[in-house]
Amino acid sequence: MADERNFRSTYYEKVGCRGVEERKSLEILLKEKPLNLTKLTQFCIRFTVPKIHRTVLWNSLLGVTPVYDKSRDYVMEQRVAVYNDLLKALKTMRIVDENTPTSRVLYAMWLLEKKQLYLGRDITQESHFCNITKVLLEIFDNDIETYWMAKSLYDYSEEVSLEMGKLSDLTYTILEKEDNGLYIHLKSCDMLTALPLSDWYRSFFAGVLSEPALIRIWDKICGGAIKIVVFVMIEILRMLRRRVLRCVDRKSLFECIDSIKNEQETADMIVNGAIELWQQNKGHEYIPQSKVKTLS
Repeated sequence: MADERNFRSTYYEKVGCRGVEERKSLEILLKEKPLNLTKLTQFCIRFTVPKIHRTVLWNSLLGVTPVYDKSRDYVMEQRVAVYNDLLKALKTMRIVDENTPTSRVLYAMWLLEKKQLYLGRDITQESHFCNITKVLLEIFDNDIETYWMAKSLYDYSEEVSLEMGKLSDLTYTILEKEDNGLYIHLKSCDMLTALPLSDWYRSFFAGVLSEPALIRIWDKICGGAIKIVVFVMIEILRMLRRRVLRCVDRKSLFECIDSIKNEQETADMIVNGAIELWQQNKGHEYIPQSKVKTLS
C-alpha cells in the first residue's frame, strides 16, 4: 500500500496535481502559531503549492506577512500606508495616472522607494522587476500584496545576478552531461554563450513560459531554490531539441525558444521535466541564506 501511495504522489507531482495527504499537511502547517517557515519552505521545495493556499504561503515565505498572527494586522496596515504614500507621491509628480499599466506603477513605486526615480527616468523601459511583477499580477488580485511580493522576488533576482557565473557554468556542464549532441551543436554554432541566461534567470523565465506553468517553478523560487532556473533552461533546450538542432544562428535559436511562449502543453512538459531533473540533481539543496524572510 505504501508503494502504491508513493507512486500516486509521484504521478500527481508530474501532472501538477496535489494529493490529499500533501494538501492536508500544508493546511496543518498553516495553522501553526507562529508559522514554521522552515517547514513551509520544505513543502515548497518538495511539492506544488495548491492554488487555494498560494497567496498565504508566498506572502509568508516572502516576508510580506509576519509569522506571528497577532502582528499581521499591524504589519499590513504599515504596508498599505507605505503603498498609498508612494502612489500618492507618483500621482502628485504626474509620473503615473489612471492610464498607466499597473506593472509600471509598481515599478515606479519601487524606483521611488529605492531613491532611483531621478528626473527623466523612463518607467516604460524593460526591467526584471517589471517582468516579475507582470506575472504576479496575473496570479494575485491584491496589488498591495503583489508590490511587496515583487520586491522580495526581486531580491532573489539580485541573488541570481551575484551567482550568474556559477549558474552559467552549471548550465553548460549539465547540458553537456544530459545531451552531449545538443551541447556540441550549440557550441559549434557559437550559440551556447549567446543564450541570454542572465535575463531569463533573473526574471525567472517571465515572458518565456506561460504563467500557469511558470508558477510551479516560482513555488520553488519562493522556497529559495534559485538553482532550479538552470534545469528549466536545460529542459527548454531538450524539449525543443529537434528544432534547436536545425538552428544555425542566434536569431533562429531565439525565435525557436520564443515560439513556446503560447504553447501551454509544451510549457507544462518543460516544467515537469525541469522539476524532475532538478530533484535528480539534488535540487533540494537550496541556498538558505536570506531566503526565508522572517518578521516578528
